[in-house]
Amino acid sequence: MHPYSYRDDATVPAFDDAAPVAFMDGECVLCAFGARMIDRLDRRGDIRICPVATPLGQAMLRHYGLTPGDPESWLFLEAGRVWRDFDAMARVGARSGGMGHLLRLLLVIPKPLRDWLYTRIARNRYALFGRTDLCALAPPSLRARLLT
Repeated sequence: MHPYSYRDDATVPAFDDAAPVAFMDGECVLCAFGARMIDRLDRRGDIRICPVATPLGQAMLRHYGLTPGDPESWLFLEAGRVWRDFDAMARVGARSGGMGHLLRLLLVIPKPLRDWLYTRIARNRYALFGRTDLCALAPPSLRARLLT
């Protein structure tokens, strides 16, 4: 898809896309940890987080060919381009700087293996890590990043 293609999709609610947005599960402990790490590592302080259960999150998932409710639902949007799964996490890390650059090591793993591994973790994330409420546990700095 071309950059900013979601702007032409009537099912995607209009939103401010001037800054990057991470679309992630708001109930997964692992995703809540990821959101806290974005809050801690994002040196520019502009990456926002949108839980995939929101109308915007669900519309963006559908636009990019994902099924809402499917565990394979981690997107990172920056300058109209989207990354998925471990590629999205690596992009967030590269953009955040500092220790976040370590996430780029995910890209060393061959893509077929990386995709397989992501799928296995995503499909079993609640059994492996449990559930939480991202919004309920968020400190004020993280709450300021949330698109709900």
